[in-house]
Amino acid sequence: MNRRKFLSYVSCGCGSLLLTSCYTTAPITERKQLKIVSEAKLNAQAAKIYERIKEKEKMSNDTKTLNEIKDIGKRMENSISEYFYRAGIEDPTINFEWEYILIDRKKVRNAWCMPGGKIAVYTGILEATKNTDGLAAVMGHEIAHAVAKHSVERASRATLVNTGTQLIDIFSGGKLSQVNRTTGINTVGLITQLGLLNPFNRKQESEADYLGMIFSSLSGYDIRETVKIWERMKKLRKGKEPPEFMSTHPSSDNRIRDLNEKMNEVILDYPPIELI
Repeated sequence: MNRRKFLSYVSCGCGSLLLTSCYTTAPITERKQLKIVSEAKLNAQAAKIYERIKEKEKMSNDTKTLNEIKDIGKRMENSISEYFYRAGIEDPTINFEWEYILIDRKKVRNAWCMPGGKIAVYTGILEATKNTDGLAAVMGHEIAHAVAKHSVERASRATLVNTGTQLIDIFSGGKLSQVNRTTGINTVGLITQLGLLNPFNRKQESEADYLGMIFSSLSGYDIRETVKIWERMKKLRKGKEPPEFMSTHPSSDNRIRDLNEKMNEVILDYPPIELI
């Protein structure tokens, strides 16, 4: 059963949960999104978690790089807001409380942006970014997740899937639970992850790649560095990637191909914004 058909069945079973008003569209791409979880509540939860992370993780004393991260972030904050203002579109970052930290973990090649604009960069990712444009590409991608409300969308989708699974279990006389108990494996969860949530998350990742390039370009950074980063990441991973169907991220090869295909479009349609 494909995931759209699955969701349509769950939608029928959860009638009162899914109303037309529960759907929004992602900024710029206008992809239809489900929203049944409060964004304000999610932002508040993210802010609390962010504070705990700041207490538990070792912060880097590399003030030069941290200041560079903050400078890139500020340029993106202003460029994103200005773009939506000029386009006559409500600014999706209007309620963000931006904050940036640099975590001292050389073995972690990662960065993330929580709902509401709480950003963390790990020192390990600097091995792949190499320069300001590369760092801007990574930050643009992570900021895109927050701007496109991907966390709200994921939380909403998870709520729907969990509710639907519970209903199906009830209607089937507990057969789903029985399968799980007999096998000792969360069979339903695994099928859902591979057949529904992973492909959905890969779609979000590709959208963040695209929007991230746009935000980097609007902010005046060289987006040609984006492809070079993923080429370096692929090299650093030494071919150790799970099959794409088992991953929440596109494969490096697919990512590089898609970025190359969209690059000229982004350069032409989203030139740097001159801020007064």
